[in-house]
Amino acid sequence: MKQAELIFVPIPGIGHLISTIEFAKRLIDRDDRILITILSMKFPFTPTSDAYTSLLIASQPQIQLIDLPQVEPPTSDLWTSPEHYITLFIENNIPNIKNIVTDIVSSKSDSASSRVVGLVLDFFCMSVIDVGRELSLPSYLFLTANAGFLGLMLCLPSRHDQIGTEFSESDPEFLIPGIINPVPSGVLPSAVFNKDGGYAAYVKVAQRFRDTKGIIVNTFRELEPYALDSLSDGQTPPIYAVGPVLDLKCPPNPELDKAQGDNIMKWLDDQPPLSVVFLCFGSMGSFGADQVKEIALGLEGSGHRFLWSLRMPTPTPFADDVLPEGFLDRIKGKGMICSGWAPQVEVLAHKAIGGFVSHCGWNSILESLWHGVPIVTWPIYAEQQLNAFRMVRELGLAVEMRLDYRKGAADLVLADEIERAVRGVMDGIEVRKKVKEMGEMARKAVMEGGSSFISIGQLIEDMIGSS
Repeated sequence: MKQAELIFVPIPGIGHLISTIEFAKRLIDRDDRILITILSMKFPFTPTSDAYTSLLIASQPQIQLIDLPQVEPPTSDLWTSPEHYITLFIENNIPNIKNIVTDIVSSKSDSASSRVVGLVLDFFCMSVIDVGRELSLPSYLFLTANAGFLGLMLCLPSRHDQIGTEFSESDPEFLIPGIINPVPSGVLPSAVFNKDGGYAAYVKVAQRFRDTKGIIVNTFRELEPYALDSLSDGQTPPIYAVGPVLDLKCPPNPELDKAQGDNIMKWLDDQPPLSVVFLCFGSMGSFGADQVKEIALGLEGSGHRFLWSLRMPTPTPFADDVLPEGFLDRIKGKGMICSGWAPQVEVLAHKAIGGFVSHCGWNSILESLWHGVPIVTWPIYAEQQLNAFRMVRELGLAVEMRLDYRKGAADLVLADEIERAVRGVMDGIEVRKKVKEMGEMARKAVMEGGSSFISIGQLIEDMIGSS
């Protein structure tokens, strides 16, 4: 039987890379005819991502990594819109992507043993579809977000054709296919308000979604049945819900401190079951000194044990003087603060963890559901506000603290709000029960005969059978 090669083009952000590589491994585990080549870009803001990618695929002989030559990045003043910056960065990489994909395809053209059957592209890499077209290769979108966000992206181009401008915070509620409740403008992704290219970047990317042969989404049918049914409308390429795609055995990131990870796990071992609230806000979730003080006072006031991954904005060093006076003495034994990083998957899996104050990044939400840990919503950037809104209002799987907070917001989340939300999640019997049930459904979805297992089988059939 001929082997079938897929070429993956992810963006080099850790959150995107982990689920992309994990998905690649899942395809190989399912069908040993599949070979995967991942094209790795050098991104100025994630210098350790290639080392981390190499670690993730170290034991996978069927996955090969090709480093793309370094390109001139866009000028740093364009970072006022990360989405615009990233799409320009991808476009700068297109000539190199085209050369490498062309070489791979031509090297296989006379091969009796293998053939290239398609490209699997990240959300921001939609312009690579044109490379595929020139080489008669179908492109598939791998979406590291959820089906509700996919609904927003699919309706952006037609809204743009009618209205032609960015969203405004004062816009009325917006009906999005795939999302049950009308969506207030305050919980839409920051990019759709951005006049510096963020909105234009989203529209440009979204216009290409329907040019793909299929859309692969890191979700599962039991979590988003309404969204998946609404978007299977005959106008949209087939949607494959293949999640949760999680790296539950993630290797230690080379830039992180193993000793700190060991200390955290040792401390958790000494805490009673379900007694600790975990606070962690992703790789870009940092707060200024005033907000840090409010978090500290809120945690102290809640009376609950806590593990707090505290990341200060650079160049502020982590220092005791950003915490309220005497705080560290008063919480001794009840709380642990780790500077900048905690092994999130291991922490959420620990029996001591009873709640999770999170930025509501999609990977973090899936990890918390998988481990049955209810979330308190504190979104910060990207599409996290929309995730938070749906988790609370539509799915009933999280405790609301804020739904519309944004990075750089002037208003502080005050100690009493934090205290109230921590108590709500730690004492919330109903939400804990619902999250636990959804976690069990997540595990069944990826097992043999489960909804995502079947969906991946269908995807492989469509990819290999149709080429």
